[in-house]
Amino acid sequence: MKEIDLKLQGKIKRLTNQTFKFDKRVGEGWFSAVYFLKTKEIIKKYKPDDIVTMQFFQKKNAVLCGTDEVIALLKTFADYPDELEIHSLEDGDKIEPYETVLTITGPYQHFGYLEGVIDGILARRSSVATNVYEVVKAAGSSGVEKPVIFMGDRDDHFTQQAGDGYSAYIGGSKAQSTHAMNEWWGREGMGTMPHALIQMYHGDLVAASHAYLDMYPDDRLMALVDYNNDVITDSLRVAREFNQQLDSVRVDTSGSMVDQYFCRNPEKMGDFDPTGVNAPLIKALRRALDAEGFQHVKITVSGGFNAERIEAYEDANVPVDSYGVGSSLLEKTISFTGDNVLLNGHHEAKAGREYRHNPRLERIDQM
Repeated sequence: MKEIDLKLQGKIKRLTNQTFKFDKRVGEGWFSAVYFLKTKEIIKKYKPDDIVTMQFFQKKNAVLCGTDEVIALLKTFADYPDELEIHSLEDGDKIEPYETVLTITGPYQHFGYLEGVIDGILARRSSVATNVYEVVKAAGSSGVEKPVIFMGDRDDHFTQQAGDGYSAYIGGSKAQSTHAMNEWWGREGMGTMPHALIQMYHGDLVAASHAYLDMYPDDRLMALVDYNNDVITDSLRVAREFNQQLDSVRVDTSGSMVDQYFCRNPEKMGDFDPTGVNAPLIKALRRALDAEGFQHVKITVSGGFNAERIEAYEDANVPVDSYGVGSSLLEKTISFTGDNVLLNGHHEAKAGREYRHNPRLERIDQM
């Protein structure tokens, strides 16, 4: 598999607060740990002229995301932000354990209370970007790039969608399910039909698909084929009806169900778990479509997919054309730490921590 370009997909310049729309209460300390607020007041009174360097790192091989947001945060809420010296890596950079990704130098009272907020931004954004990167890499492990659709809208609070969508974009996902997820990187959400549309047509997938195409004739039709727990039968029905108009089918069988294909053909049951979306079912679906001349119809799978499961599908040559992934991409896998490591240009840090120079850091002047 060729290396995924993490600079990412044409991203040219850093994002600004015009994108992020921060809550003004950040500047009031509302989201900062109280001990940071108390320390700010102490330093303002007793040590206002001292200069500190704060550096940030994490402990895994990861894909960095959140630096643009952090820099915009500092430019917006730090006191005298233009007097701070900021060095940073870029969103999309691959990072190693303990590698310094960001340093801030200036009077502590001007920015120190934002330490925890910065840690949180980098942790969430980098976790999502890294999770998506691993899934995208797994989806292309067979040598053929396959789209990963980011479907995380139901797995977290809606206010997180814009940031999570941007992080997913940084990780390599170009298709996302809501407009909000695309807001920061200038696209629109994509998707076709949910189970709710088919339910409104009493389980008649063909009728639901006609209604969809009548309303959205310029869309590529992706039919959701598991509503009746009979994905091959419904896939063939909709393929026969729409032929070349049918772009793809999506299989999202519940993990507690066994598809009717196996119930009709118990001899097809073997030493595998027949519940939910599974490799033998997808292979049988591909054979059935091809046998009737529907080789053009692509197959998308969703429901409980993560990097490990996708890699197993690719290793087994399961005929999947794209993957819909949700909850596994939002797992928090990375934590960041901010430390004061220099005081007035000299080493001063808690035991076990030290200033780690990183020549890859870029000095940030204007945004």
